[in-house]
Amino acid sequence: MSIRLSLAIESGGFATPATGKIAVFLPRADHDLSALPKDQVVVVQPMRPDHDLFARQGYECVATLEPGTEIAAAVVFLPRAKALARHLVAQAVAASSGPVLIDGAKTDGIDSLYKSARKQTTPSAPIAKAHGKIFWVEDDGQVFADWLADDFTEVDGFSTAPGVFSADGIDPASRLLFENLPTKLGRNLADLGAGWGYLSAQLLQRDTVVENLHLVEADHSAVSCAKRNVTDPRAQFHWADARDWKPPHLLDGVIMNPPFHTGRNAEPSLGQAFIATAARVLTPSGNLWMVANRHLPYETILTELFVQVSEVAGDNRFKVLQASRPKRLRR
Repeated sequence: MSIRLSLAIESGGFATPATGKIAVFLPRADHDLSALPKDQVVVVQPMRPDHDLFARQGYECVATLEPGTEIAAAVVFLPRAKALARHLVAQAVAASSGPVLIDGAKTDGIDSLYKSARKQTTPSAPIAKAHGKIFWVEDDGQVFADWLADDFTEVDGFSTAPGVFSADGIDPASRLLFENLPTKLGRNLADLGAGWGYLSAQLLQRDTVVENLHLVEADHSAVSCAKRNVTDPRAQFHWADARDWKPPHLLDGVIMNPPFHTGRNAEPSLGQAFIATAARVLTPSGNLWMVANRHLPYETILTELFVQVSEVAGDNRFKVLQASRPKRLRR
């Protein structure tokens, strides 16, 4: 949390440089960066909603830290994905000429990462507060070189990357959805929350499919993977938050396996917002095809926004839902 960042700076242990860029990796909406000099901060955030939030606050923002970028210090807010967390720490240390601050909640694996860091170097003593810890290192960039991950990993014939959804292979829910899609879906489609592109790649192998397929994904890293996995010229890629994305024209069909959490707790409102987008971007006769964990309560909003709703397939874990004819009164 932000209080740990303030404590590290106020203690004098982490001295912010007087000049030079301070890269702040993966800050989220609940992180207050006001303890850092704003004109020196560059926010590194591949998730579009958080990226745009800090941009609106006046911060310089990038999706990734380009190779060769020189920074004077860094702050790394740990993600939950272990491989990505280590990669970001190694990337920050390699790029920085000064200290690198590492902050995380216990549920993000901060204790494990601190123990691992001690095997590589001599980090500061951690500051524990608000169910988490913060510590810093200041070393030659090669110290954590073995933590660096490849930009892309080949899994099941597809390119994925550390930290993206279903990085270890094809998501079973997405596979179930594709297996139950009709042969014809329409000329113009969107894959909302497209991830690294599995559903779109499969659809575009059909010769009955589409004129245009819009892949809409909030994670810039996943979009980079999707561009490797989906090379068909009918594909159009959008690094965007599906909740407020606007297509160039109304669409015949939407497919999606929407996210349902940003942290550890389920947030059905995310999927509900995706459903609202689908209703907004479809033609009056358009169709939505989606998959969801069986326990998620999506049928109510589907019934509110579409004339016809049905479960067309499923098992004990997932359900495939089809909704057609969005109600114009909610547009």
